[in-house]
Amino acid sequence: MTKVQKTEEEWLRLLTPQQYHVLREKGTERPFTGAYNDFKGEGVFKCAGCGQVLFDAATKYNSRSGWPSFFAPADPKAIDEHRDVTHGMVRVEITCSNCGGHLGHVFEDGPAPTGQRYCINSLSLDFDGKEKKG
Repeated sequence: MTKVQKTEEEWLRLLTPQQYHVLREKGTERPFTGAYNDFKGEGVFKCAGCGQVLFDAATKYNSRSGWPSFFAPADPKAIDEHRDVTHGMVRVEITCSNCGGHLGHVFEDGPAPTGQRYCINSLSLDFDGKEKKG
C-alpha cells in the first residue's frame, strides 16, 4: 500500500475540525464523549484519515477509561508506535502506519490474551459493519 501524503490544506478539507485536531495535531477528545466509546457492532474500525483497517470489533472491550479500547490491532503493521513524553508522562503513542494520523496510546494494562490496551480517540476512527477481517 502506498503511504498517504497530503498537504495540510488537503487534510483541512478532508477532515472535520475535530478530526483534524486529533489526527493531525495529536489532540485528544474528552473521555466518555466519543461516538465509539460504548459502541457495539460487528465489523472493522478504519482510520478516519485514510481508510486503513486498524481494529476488528471483536477485539474491542470496555476498559472504563472513557475511550474505545482494543486488546490488539487487526494487523500489527497497521500501527506505528512512538515514545511520547508530553504532559509530564512517558507513554507509547500510536499512529496509523499509512497516513501518520494520531490514534491514541497503548498501555500494558489490558486483558488477555495480549495484556495491551489500545486506547483510541473515536474521532480517529470510522466503522465499517460490512467488512470483516480475514
